[in-house]
Amino acid sequence: MSFRRQNLMGVPPGELAAFLAQLGEPPYRARQLEHWIARRLAMSFEEMTDLPKALRQRLAETAYLADPQVVEKTRAADGTTKYALALEDGAVVEAVAMPMEGHTTLCLSSQTGCAVGCRFCVTGALGSGRNLRAFEIFGQFRVLMRDQGLVGQGVNVVFMGMGEPLLNLQEVVRSLSLLGSTVSLRRITVSTAGVVPKLYELGKLARRPNLAVSLNATTDEQRAFLMPAVAKWPLAELLAALRAYPLERGRRITVEYVLIAGLNDTPADARRLVRLLSGLKVKVNLIPLNPDPDYLPGLEPPTEATINAFAAVLAGSQLNVTVRWSKGREVAAACGQLRGQLRSRPAALRL
Repeated sequence: MSFRRQNLMGVPPGELAAFLAQLGEPPYRARQLEHWIARRLAMSFEEMTDLPKALRQRLAETAYLADPQVVEKTRAADGTTKYALALEDGAVVEAVAMPMEGHTTLCLSSQTGCAVGCRFCVTGALGSGRNLRAFEIFGQFRVLMRDQGLVGQGVNVVFMGMGEPLLNLQEVVRSLSLLGSTVSLRRITVSTAGVVPKLYELGKLARRPNLAVSLNATTDEQRAFLMPAVAKWPLAELLAALRAYPLERGRRITVEYVLIAGLNDTPADARRLVRLLSGLKVKVNLIPLNPDPDYLPGLEPPTEATINAFAAVLAGSQLNVTVRWSKGREVAAACGQLRGQLRSRPAALRL
């Protein structure tokens, strides 16, 4: 009987059991194999020392383990590290490891580009790409965990890299089942620009990650200019979806609001934002725009005084608000700066 050699990286436990059943192995072997792949982050079958040698040899004949390949690595002064990762088809995505107080946050990509085309985002300016498969998403996690020396440690994971996660919902959900072997769903956040129908689908999951919504506008006219692809769902529809989203006890929806000078940063915008979010369990992250003169010409962050005044309106209305100064800006690793533009391996890695 012949077997198609396949990459077992990122295969959910149920499918691992089916694969091993073809090899005549009992179900508990799938649990062992999943432990090595998802928790121990093994890179080869030979490392899996509690599997019989004959099985390890058989696995090497019928399957393989392959993560994305690091083609470039850049480190900012604040410790943030950006990775350009080549996939098996040559596409390159970027992922980021951000050291925080007491933990590290890993920012993963879900697509090779982004079709949403937000005017303040470099990824969107570069155009759409393909959806990533679950093993390619999970592979980013494995690479960053190993390279950062985090195997066995607790981390936070955010789907805030390249792409719109809800436009690749099936594979993102599959990747959540893999990440869930190592990371609690309470420490995983999926961010969306507001794809309303998919928000309802995400809300139907029995177990859900944290939700973040990139709002960035307080009128439909602003939204149509800043986020044209998702503006077909008016703010009223988006806010209705957020009100219908099931939240577990103690959880809040994170509302991300990129502040852009002269476009959405006035006290009137702040007051409208308060009204839009009325009655919702939210926390608001205000994110000063990360400028890019090449891809985002003419767009600048507001002054610090303008940012503080905007935040003060929200705080004065009892909203939980934080001004999030992005990490890794000098290496283009901050919010809205990921490009994935590399298409070939450089002679040497950069760190």
